[in-house]
Amino acid sequence: MTDTERLLRHRSFVELGARQRARALLDNGTFRELLGPFDRLMSPWLPRQGIVPQADDGVIIAKGKLAGRACVVAAIECGFQGGSMGEVGGAKIAGALELAVEDNRNGIPTCAVLLLETGGVRLQEANLGLAAIAEIQAGIVELRGHQPVIGVIAGSVGCFGGMSIAAGLCSHLLVTREARLGLNGPQVIEQEAGIEEYNAGDRPFIWSFSGGEQRHACGLADAYVADDVERIREQLLQLLGQPSANRARQHAWYLQRLAQLGAEAPQLDAAAVRALYQGDAQ
Repeated sequence: MTDTERLLRHRSFVELGARQRARALLDNGTFRELLGPFDRLMSPWLPRQGIVPQADDGVIIAKGKLAGRACVVAAIECGFQGGSMGEVGGAKIAGALELAVEDNRNGIPTCAVLLLETGGVRLQEANLGLAAIAEIQAGIVELRGHQPVIGVIAGSVGCFGGMSIAAGLCSHLLVTREARLGLNGPQVIEQEAGIEEYNAGDRPFIWSFSGGEQRHACGLADAYVADDVERIREQLLQLLGQPSANRARQHAWYLQRLAQLGAEAPQLDAAAVRALYQGDAQ
């Protein structure tokens, strides 16, 4: 396909809702939603705090085929509570991963794709959300022993908090230029360290540190693609056939990089961070 043909067929992935994203990635006609909005499985805690719940708790679970192979997709809807993870939504993702593990044990190779647009734990559900995220992380680790688990961060919320740890546990991580990835969100850092240390309103500054291009350049993401449905799907299929990045087992290398930063070290800029992470992995 020529560049002109791609331009004419361009379709933004970022502009799609979570359900549309899941449907766009799966093979045509294979999308089947589990525990959808008509099942009315929603948070029991939000109404008690005066917050209107959503019928699917902001998480879409679908089964289908990805280039002919069985796949489960969990897509987080960033338009509901910033994509935050509560008890119900987290349990849906953890349960989907457990179903995929069971399929593999029964001789049905099933991979997983996690569409991560989340600020992390839902503060209104606190410990319940944290427990759900822990179950998601355990599910990722177990499933990747059978089949790949690929995380996709496209934008516009990004992936932060405990779910950023889940992203790091994936076999592979795919990002776009609009994506962001970090343990703490910009507003949290600014609140705790002050605006002089981290200005959450400075978008170029924020993306230079936690944006998709920077994270890919630092080796924290395995693929970097344009915001286009077809290109994301193509790259996703390529990652399915590659060995796992297995960053979780490279902790010693990452700790060595961080040990180079003393308490009195000056604040790094984006270029210095890249240089720090682009050393040869051991």
